[in-house]
Amino acid sequence: MAKWLLVDGFNLVYRCFFAIPELTRSDGLPTNALHGWVKSLWMLTDQEKPDGTLVFFDLGGAQDRLALHPEYKAQREEMPEALVKQLPHIKALTRAMGFVGIEQDGVESDDLLASEAVSLRRAGHDVLIVSSDKDFAQIVDERIKIMLPPPSANPKLGWRRMDALGVGEKFGVPPAQIPDYLALVGDTSDNIPGIAGVGPKTAAKWLGEFGSVEGVIAHAGELKPERFREAVTGSADRLRLNLKLTTLNLGLPAIATGKTGPDPAELFRLLEELEMKSSLTEARTRYSGQAELF
Repeated sequence: MAKWLLVDGFNLVYRCFFAIPELTRSDGLPTNALHGWVKSLWMLTDQEKPDGTLVFFDLGGAQDRLALHPEYKAQREEMPEALVKQLPHIKALTRAMGFVGIEQDGVESDDLLASEAVSLRRAGHDVLIVSSDKDFAQIVDERIKIMLPPPSANPKLGWRRMDALGVGEKFGVPPAQIPDYLALVGDTSDNIPGIAGVGPKTAAKWLGEFGSVEGVIAHAGELKPERFREAVTGSADRLRLNLKLTTLNLGLPAIATGKTGPDPAELFRLLEELEMKSSLTEARTRYSGQAELF
């Protein structure tokens, strides 16, 4: 049995980008996300000591969901140009640090990550998903947990694990009902509209009584508050579509990843080239005596 850290790449990248403003190399290349990225990965691996770390990136084009809902994620703003410039360096640093980068054109990284998490769990391994994306709550169980980043309003809380009990406390439903819950309340981050006026407490109450979106539709005439009865009946097809959008695809092939290790010489070169002096100093301490091995 091994312990795996699965990192939702863009989720962490954006966090690093907005948490550390206005850092640049002498030629003007933005480096704020790079500093946060390296330090975050070191911190997480120091804290959790995983046997392996996989980092998942999106290449764009969630083809299956776009076919169902052309407006899927359409409201999202373009990635800031300052972050676009840092992405190649983020991926290069990730490889040099010894972590495996996973990306596949036309397939959402959420599906890639979730499928791999379930595959590792089936093989008897423990998995920690590094992400604040609520979609991953649907696969949490006795071996799969989520590492939540510190909340912006209270960063002193630090990184926290969320298990199945935590999912229930946060959303009011168990992991298996998260797709149904999101179908009912909607997901603004993915541009998925729920039933107008249906909030977390109402959705959790209905699912507690009727078990699923289909159960809610079947018992629309019994729903309380009564004002939602007609709305649910009239939105039955929309709710079924939502459920397809909010359910992660867990049927993707397992990822063949061999054992990897850091490439200290390449990491030192990259950090020096990027003028990341404090990270270079720390890297030399961390990987002292290893450079000649790679």
